[in-house]
Amino acid sequence: MAEPRILVAGASGYSGALAAALVDGHPGLELAFATSRSNVGERLRDLYPQHRVDLVLEEFDAGRHGDVDAAIVAYPHGASAPVVAALRERGVKVVDLSADFRLRDQGVYEEWYVPHTAPELIGEAVYGLPELYREEIRGAGLVANPGCYPTAALLALAPVAGQLRDVVIDAKSGVSGAGREPTEVTHFVSIDENVHPYGVGRHRHMPEIDQELAAAGAQGITVAFTPHLVPLDQGELVSCYLQVDDPAGAGALYEESWGGERFVELTDRMPGVKDVQATNICRIHVHPDERTGRLFVFAAIDNLWKGASSQAVQNLNLMLGLDEAAGIS
Repeated sequence: MAEPRILVAGASGYSGALAAALVDGHPGLELAFATSRSNVGERLRDLYPQHRVDLVLEEFDAGRHGDVDAAIVAYPHGASAPVVAALRERGVKVVDLSADFRLRDQGVYEEWYVPHTAPELIGEAVYGLPELYREEIRGAGLVANPGCYPTAALLALAPVAGQLRDVVIDAKSGVSGAGREPTEVTHFVSIDENVHPYGVGRHRHMPEIDQELAAAGAQGITVAFTPHLVPLDQGELVSCYLQVDDPAGAGALYEESWGGERFVELTDRMPGVKDVQATNICRIHVHPDERTGRLFVFAAIDNLWKGASSQAVQNLNLMLGLDEAAGIS
């Protein structure tokens, strides 16, 4: 039987290029096309020599590029929705890396992002965190890949969501999380030997974390969340300070939730970003703090891998009936 043919749309960005490389090296998938909005006509290998992908980047054309079994769409929010809609019209299964289909309420999305151009697809989308929505993802035609911060935060918090009374999240990410286009904050002179908080009080991942914590059983929780850029190319650590009903008993809930998961590791040591570099793994440490009575939870991921591209392939595997770990184990 022929391998499923895959399109990666938006393959000139960090996440899209890595997704293309993972599909290209996948034992059960064929990378059929790669598109770009800014580097049409260039070989992906010339933009990212480390990925060794020889396809030439093309301008997206729904008629031509819709002749595939599935697609990973890695365009920015707002630009992604019309591409996803065009592919879904042709029956293509889609994993979308943008925020366009993560939020279930159109009004909330438009408050934090832009006017939505494909609201009819919001109800179809399944939130793509396999550890929470595996069975729904298996039958989905459209999966909204989570943001990198929500991926780490939700894996850190979901096991105790039902007894959560308050949470503060201090998050740190490498500069690749800010995208390929340089900004004043991500310029080498600004980020080198420095740490920047950003999005204070208004980061777009806040409503996504709130939404999924509520779905996991949290009641009346508004997360206090502050991200920071640190001078790393990739990697992410979230430090979560929780008030829960039973901090001492929380460890058993994490074992029950994640003990059988391939891509979540519970560790007795504090995790660091190098522990999970270039993997699809989230590494979690749970610490009941006697002095404050709080539960401290630390979670590390690679923001480009589990926080974006390898999680997209994990979702694609589920949607296509393949081994969930194929190509990313």
